[in-house]
Amino acid sequence: MNWADLNLIPAIPEMFLAGAILFVLMADLFVSDEKRGITLGLTLLTLLGAAVAQVMTFSSQPVVTFSGMFVADPMGGVVKLAMYAVTAIVLIYSRQYTADRQLFKGEYFSLALFALLGMNLMVSASHFLTLYMGLELLSLALYSLIALQRESVKATEAAMKYFVLGALASGLLLYGISMVYGATGSLELATVAKSIAAHKANDVLLVFGLVFIVAGLSFKLGAVPFHMWVPDVYHGAPTSVTLMVGAAPKLAAFVFTLRILAQGLDALVADWQLMLVIVSALSMAIGNVTAIVQTNIKRMLAYSTISHMGFLLLGVLAGTKVGYSAALFYALSYVLMSLVSFGMLLALSRAGFECEKVEDLKGLNSRNSWYALLMLLTMFSMAGIPPLVGFYAKFAVIKAIVDIGMIKLAIFAVLMSVIGAFYYLRVVKTMYFDDAEDRSDIVVRGDMKLVLSLNALALLVIGLLPERALELCLQVVRQSLTVI
Repeated sequence: MNWADLNLIPAIPEMFLAGAILFVLMADLFVSDEKRGITLGLTLLTLLGAAVAQVMTFSSQPVVTFSGMFVADPMGGVVKLAMYAVTAIVLIYSRQYTADRQLFKGEYFSLALFALLGMNLMVSASHFLTLYMGLELLSLALYSLIALQRESVKATEAAMKYFVLGALASGLLLYGISMVYGATGSLELATVAKSIAAHKANDVLLVFGLVFIVAGLSFKLGAVPFHMWVPDVYHGAPTSVTLMVGAAPKLAAFVFTLRILAQGLDALVADWQLMLVIVSALSMAIGNVTAIVQTNIKRMLAYSTISHMGFLLLGVLAGTKVGYSAALFYALSYVLMSLVSFGMLLALSRAGFECEKVEDLKGLNSRNSWYALLMLLTMFSMAGIPPLVGFYAKFAVIKAIVDIGMIKLAIFAVLMSVIGAFYYLRVVKTMYFDDAEDRSDIVVRGDMKLVLSLNALALLVIGLLPERALELCLQVVRQSLTVI
């Protein structure tokens, strides 16, 4: 590395975040359990400070530093800001839930911040080693978060399954990366892309490496046939941790996928496009069909996530800037919907009771019509019913594949969306037409109630005015996905 040319400014948010994590860890040592809210406040201030640093260092053009290992671009900046906001919302939603289950500890907050730091590295990596380091930092933090409730057999089992399968997927990804290195002689995404475009790479090694890389990426997204960890982890982990796993990491995994496929391996688009067609179709089919028979709402939402990743991959496999921007819009929309759905489960849970079955939502409208409305908006949005944001997200990715002539796949996606609507509407029917078995008061902190309401209403507002959001996604993708 040439230290004279080193530019630290693009990495200021990550450096601030790393320093703040150490400060939060140290400060928490002097905070008693009764005053653990101080640690939460410091964590939220850390997220605010990182967001401010991100805005101050925002670049309208890609800027590469650390000898080509780190890139700051508009797509990375927008996604990082979204991840800061999502992490803050998750912590606000989780406060009462974690306090009731003795999880409101410094470890919970520090692991969440470490996971966020790993996500930031994934989003800004322009080198395979940086990508892998960010991925492993995120994964190790998530393994620990899932197992944080040590007395829970379900949580421990879920963590072990995730750890074993995650290690296998990381090995596949690393093996694929090593083959790409052998084929091109470089681990830097820009150099790899140029080598492939100039036909200087070993084609056989490249194709084998691509297969392993796609397998690793599919696992991280939770797509079929590498989806087996998703329902077990979603079901076994505490609901607050399930929300942590299912929200911001999906944004990081999406950008991680784009960095590798759309930047480093763009010249092989015909090869990975066919693989993603199969993965996407299987994810939509198996995710939606299996979700129909689920009685546990966390497992239902897990299979729903698998189907949503199938839809998201439609935009990626389009192989165009419009497709990538539609996939980015879908990822952001999915995270918004996921926050509300799991946020409602957290709101309805209390000490000694877990809201995790569909029947636990019986008669919610008679207990609290406002919360029933918020859940209705979320279910309708996930089902793709206009004018909610989920409809425009699905419309955008389906239009992207129609534009490249994949009409049959588009029709299949529409059919899968119709099938998926069944189990979402079943939740609505349970809330509005079944008699309530539990008539206890729903007690929710004021800050959570406010944020949850704004979160759910955003699904409607953005759905009514989707053009600005879609245009922003297209703009940042066009400015970012270039060979640097």
